[in-house]
Amino acid sequence: MNLALGSLYAWSVFVAPLEKEFGWKRTDTSSVFTWAVVVFALTFIVAGRLQDRFGPFWVSLTGGVLVSLGFFLCSYTHSLTYLIVCFGVIGGLGNGFGYSTPIPVMAKWFPDKRGLAVGLAVAGYGGGSAIFGPLANLKLIPAYGVHTTFQILGGIFLVMTVFGAFLLRNPPAGYKPTGWTPAPASKSAATTYEFSPGETLRTPAFYFMWVAYALGCSAGLMVISQLVPFGKSVGIPSASLITMSLVVAATGNALGRILSGWMSDAIGRLNVLRLMIAVSMIAMPILYQVGSNVTLLYTVVFIVYWCYGTQLSVNGATASDFWGTKNAGINYGMLFTAWGVAGIIGPRIGGVLFDKYKNYQMAFYTAAVLALVALLAELAAKRPTVPAGGLAAKNAPATAA
Repeated sequence: MNLALGSLYAWSVFVAPLEKEFGWKRTDTSSVFTWAVVVFALTFIVAGRLQDRFGPFWVSLTGGVLVSLGFFLCSYTHSLTYLIVCFGVIGGLGNGFGYSTPIPVMAKWFPDKRGLAVGLAVAGYGGGSAIFGPLANLKLIPAYGVHTTFQILGGIFLVMTVFGAFLLRNPPAGYKPTGWTPAPASKSAATTYEFSPGETLRTPAFYFMWVAYALGCSAGLMVISQLVPFGKSVGIPSASLITMSLVVAATGNALGRILSGWMSDAIGRLNVLRLMIAVSMIAMPILYQVGSNVTLLYTVVFIVYWCYGTQLSVNGATASDFWGTKNAGINYGMLFTAWGVAGIIGPRIGGVLFDKYKNYQMAFYTAAVLALVALLAELAAKRPTVPAGGLAAKNAPATAA
């Protein structure tokens, strides 16, 4: 399912054909991606609550159908507004419903290896562009045009997402893996208190993590929305080399979600988030400087996407650890609105500053500054304590990660 939903990250392959056909500017095409991300994030809250109450099947099935429908309708694009409605609104709704289910489901099934499990679940989302980006850019668009490509992908996604929806089930209430006992001293130990959404919003950690999530992901989403146009702007000589950057990027995104999730089980969620945001801050200006060198471009793109993917998996695991799994759908959904804000900031940085300066230098340096602020916010975040009137002290969470 997440492989199909992750086609959102392949948006940049559609930018050039659409701009050529309709005469749109980079700011225009960036706005389509922004709409998709914002609607995705806002829908995630509602979908998360529905998943908590009714289980993952119908929620994920709705998401799959909407994503597929959105892509199919994009084939009839005749205006920017129409494209925003189809790709941004309908596709964003589908992503919100579809993506809201794997994270809480995996967190409940694998409390002993939550970081790795969530990372594996969302790795498909990061890796989807490695399949569908090159397929669209090198095969489908040259052969059939951008409009028919939207139809073909819509059909493929429908089959994939419906099949995936039938595989998602929650474990029985109170489930624990055989022989597993929570280790209170572990840096990734989970709380035994189930925070309500209101209690979650009253913890300082929520707001520090929200700011870090929003600004840390802004850098990654700026690159995601502009990767193919950026490659062309710095003189990468062929479409195949530029498209290969999508494969490298998606690999970094997927591996970051898996391996950083695994690392967070061992050394702590916040420690991993802090490390990867710091690396992203350093990598952003370097990416601009080495952009015309294909080998170095691939290397730094891999690093940037790794850091970005880390935030999507480790924040999901952290939400369940900090605030419990009972309301994981809506609690993480509220935190995930930060990613929606990043979807406004990141693509706008890329599109607006490119149109103004005719290069991406200012965009990459601005993204580095945002990553610095994100790092400071993440450093300030601490594991929340049980609220007054909550469970007894013995059920309080472990020391800060």
